[in-house]
Parts: sequence; structure tokens; C-alpha cells
Amino acid sequence: MPATSQSFPSRRRRTYGLLAAAAGLATAGALTAALPAGAHDSKHATPLPSRYQDVQLLSFNDLHGNLEPPSGSSGRVTEIQADGTTKTVDAGGVEYLATHLRQAREGNAYSITAAGGDMVGASPLISGLFHDEPTIEALNKLELDVTSVGNHEFDEGAKELARLQNGGCHPTDGCYTDEGFAGADFPYLAANVLNEKTGKPILKPYWVWKKKDVKIGFIGVTLEDTPGVVSAEGVKGLKFKDEVETINKYAKVLQRQGVKSIVALIHEGGLPASTSYNYNCDAPGAGDGISGPIVDIAKNITPQVDALVTGHTHAAYACTINDPSGKPRTVTSAASFGRLYTDTTLTYDRFTGDIARTAVKSANHVVTRTVAKAPDMTELIGKWNALAAPIGNRPIGYISGDVPNSGTESPMGDLIADAQLWYGKKLDAETDLALMNPGGVRAGLTYAAKGAEGDGVVTYAEGFTVQPFSNTVNLQNFTGAQLIQVLKEQVSGSNAAAPKILQPSANLTYTLDLTKTGADRVVTDSIRLNGAAVDPAATYRVATNSFLAGGGDGFTTLGQGTNDLVGADDLAALEQYLTANSSAASPIAPPAANRITIVQ
Repeated sequence: MPATSQSFPSRRRRTYGLLAAAAGLATAGALTAALPAGAHDSKHATPLPSRYQDVQLLSFNDLHGNLEPPSGSSGRVTEIQADGTTKTVDAGGVEYLATHLRQAREGNAYSITAAGGDMVGASPLISGLFHDEPTIEALNKLELDVTSVGNHEFDEGAKELARLQNGGCHPTDGCYTDEGFAGADFPYLAANVLNEKTGKPILKPYWVWKKKDVKIGFIGVTLEDTPGVVSAEGVKGLKFKDEVETINKYAKVLQRQGVKSIVALIHEGGLPASTSYNYNCDAPGAGDGISGPIVDIAKNITPQVDALVTGHTHAAYACTINDPSGKPRTVTSAASFGRLYTDTTLTYDRFTGDIARTAVKSANHVVTRTVAKAPDMTELIGKWNALAAPIGNRPIGYISGDVPNSGTESPMGDLIADAQLWYGKKLDAETDLALMNPGGVRAGLTYAAKGAEGDGVVTYAEGFTVQPFSNTVNLQNFTGAQLIQVLKEQVSGSNAAAPKILQPSANLTYTLDLTKTGADRVVTDSIRLNGAAVDPAATYRVATNSFLAGGGDGFTTLGQGTNDLVGADDLAALEQYLTANSSAASPIAPPAANRITIVQ
């Protein structure tokens, strides 16, 4: 695909040539070897500026519209101490992220800021209520240069993504402010997302950063399985191609244009062996401490790509994984929600136009809340909070303690499932049980008040942060055999490598034996509904959200239900449940999360 000149001159503060759309950054492992031969003049102590130029690459991923500091475990990172112990550090919030990035750029004349997708979608009320316009405004102020799309960029479909890129008021909700919405100052890259009719990428596949004679290309892709984790309506009319095939294709395009330094921005990730952000995933050898989809992707992307900036798994790592030629290459991810940023040094060789890979170094840094807040971000948050307050501050229920969303079975997931069963029975008294997908539980509820509402009060804004997708609650009929199959699909098929454990309503119990493999991990004889074994020949009425009812997350059997009945959106169901079943004098206690017996 030929390069086309693209720039965003009206709103940018920094100026440098923007060539064709390019993509992907993947930052990673700390390669700290010396510069290649010739990097230093024997008569001088400093590198020869005529040949080598250090370029700073700052990156982050999976912001998900978290403009304010995330609460609970979503707002903390784990840090390994010198003595091997760990501690948690409060992190995140764009007021602090802006300060950290601006401080990091000081003294770096050659600096690029890139992201690995999911900047928007599954966002808290302050952003989600306004179709994520506030987040795009914040990213503009952060001076983001380029990002790949992620799966959540498609939550509202390709047309809405195009509006976020190009600007314009929302087609149904209109303009939220007198200024209107100008769109993103930075290009979204979607090299592997094609229009089914034209076969062409729906957005630019790549982009080239240029300052003076230094050129670095970026290729952006999202995970090929985006249709499996997004509603069918969100990806209607789109085709998602293989990540490796696509990146290798556009790396050749960039090479033909004379761009030899290339970073891939990939919204797919890995799973490090430790949850600590500063864990050494290159011990004992390169990439030995990381697993997951990004490993095979990294091993097969052409050596022409110099670094990979990744995301999607919300994990933190700065690793090296060997490319197909056996040469180490950095692969990084900065967790999620703006809690970390990655600082990578790319040493550009003006003689070759390529990155001196042996000089690449990378590390994750905590977005601590001990620095000064960026005043422009404080102003932005205040503006949008004022618009959201009449809706967001409304109490919808009461809890007696924190309801976290962590764990294989989480208290928050169980609470949502209970709410959907209760709501389902209001729609149809024959409703038997409810199942909630874990990925749809975006946050927990905290007992401590975030504002003036008082401890234990659940506000609409807090509920929105937990369930921001506007899925409907759907009722469907399944045979007992199908219900058993659904539970087995949690740990088999496309979910075999990374199980997706559905959160069950209180009346469904069973044993999950993780010492076994595949579907056998669900112990069939242990499955009980209201204390009785599930009859394979009987019919059961199941409440799920519309995403699961469409077969999402690899639950193909849930897409085969009959006698569908579609109710209100899932947040309305949670709100009605909390309002009807809790009060200041009688708050709801966090579920014990003991419905699934886990054997490890």
C-alpha cells in the first residue's frame, strides 16, 4: 500500500514530519550490551552524534478511559524489593500520567509516545457516558503520537471509531459541549482490520515518525480473535487478519520506502510468571519468564521489526524474545489503566537507517501519585465530572464491605450473576440460573466513599465502572447437556490455554479440578443446581448478557439457545437488584465466592 502524507497540524504542539500511516510499537526486554563497533570515537568519550541518535520511546496500553485514579486493586501495582519481598504501590490517573510523561521527555529532543490499543472502551462513567470523547481529549493533551487499535475500540463499531479519529458530534447523543468534538490528534492504526467489501484496512495500517533525518515506522494491529471478544454488532462488516502475516507484509512496504527502523504496536500480549511490574522475565534466559500468545507472535515477526509494544492481557513486562533469526528483540507491556509507562531507548544508526538492537534498553516505570498533578488534566476531569455528576452521583445501593473483582471466581462476578438471576425471574419466573463472563466485570466496588456519598454507598458511576458495556440481559433455554457443555467450554476449545471461568449465580455449584486437562477440569458429577444434579434431558432457563448469548468468549453453545427473551441492559439489572435488596441499615454483604470448588 503506497504511503500517503498525513498530519494533524491544527492541534499539535510538537512538529515533525508525519509520513504514511505506520504502526506498532512493542517495547521490551532490557538489552544492555554496548553499542556496536564504531559507535564511539576512540578519541572522544561521547558517541558520535553524526552517526548514532538515541530515540526515546514512551509507551502505555489498555488505558480504558481511566482518567481518574482507578480504585481498589485496579489502582495498584506490585513491586519486587531488593530483598525479594513485594509491596504494592498506588498508581494511575491521567493527572499523574501526564506529569510523569512530561518529566520523562525532558532533555530528550527525540521522543515518541505510542500506545498499544484499548485506549477507550469499558471505561468509567466520566468517559463512557460521553462515548469516550473525554479520553481522546486527554490523549491529545498527553501528546500521544500514535496507537494501534485494540478490541475495545470496536465496542461501538467501526463508524464510531472513525468518529473518534476524525471528530464530529455523536450521531444520536449530539454535542456535549459548545466546542464540539475535534477527534484525535494522533493516528489510530489498524493494519489487520479490513472492510469485508473492499478488502482494505479501515484505518491507516502504518505511520512514520520523522525528525530531521531520523525515521521510525510504526505498524499497528489488534488481536486476530477480536470478533471472539467483541459483540457481533461491533465487528459487523469487518475482517481481522493474522497479526504476524500483516506486520510482515507492511514491514516490507516500509522497507521499500526506505524506512528500516520499525516498531510494531500489537494489541495482544503475554503472561509473565510474576505479577510484579519489575519482574525479570529474561531469567534464566531471554523470554523464559513469559508465556501466552505474544511469544509465538514475537518469534515469527520478521527481524526487520526492531521492537514490539504489546497489550491486551493487562500484564506488565519488559522482556526479550528471539526473532526468527535468533536475535533478541524487546517486547513490552505497561499493565493497564495508566498505572505504568514504558521507557525504551532505540539507538538509531544514521549509516544504516536501522536500530542498533544491541543498544536497545527498556523498563517499566510506575505512575506514582506522589508527583504534582498536571493542571490541564485536573481541569479536563473537572469539566467532564461536572457534566456527569447529576447522573453519576445518584445512589443505587449499599454494601457492607469491598466487593473485589479479583480471583478465578470473584465476589463482584457472583454479585452480578445474582443480580441477573433476580432480574431474570422478574422477566420470567421460570429462570433457573445466571452466568456472567469474567471479562465483563471491569472493576469491583469499594466500601470507602470516593466522594461525598458516604461509606458503603454504591453510586451509579461506580456501577457504570463495573459494567460499562450496555449489554442486555438475555434469557434462553438450554438442555442440561448443553449447560454441562457450556461449563466445559470454560476450559476447552479456544479457552483451553487461557480458561475463562463464568461467574455463577448462588444456586449453581461445581468442582473445577485444575490438575486435569481440557474439559475434564470440570468435574461433571459435581455440578449441582439448587442442590440437585443437572438432568441432561431437562430444559433450563439461563440468564446471560447479550455478549455471551451471541456465543462470545468461545462459548459457542451459549449461542445456540432457544426461546430468547431480551430484557434491559445489565447495569439497569444490577441497579434494580441493589436498590431492591439493600439499604443503609441492611447493606448487601460481599459474596463469599465459594460456588466453585477449585482443586489445584
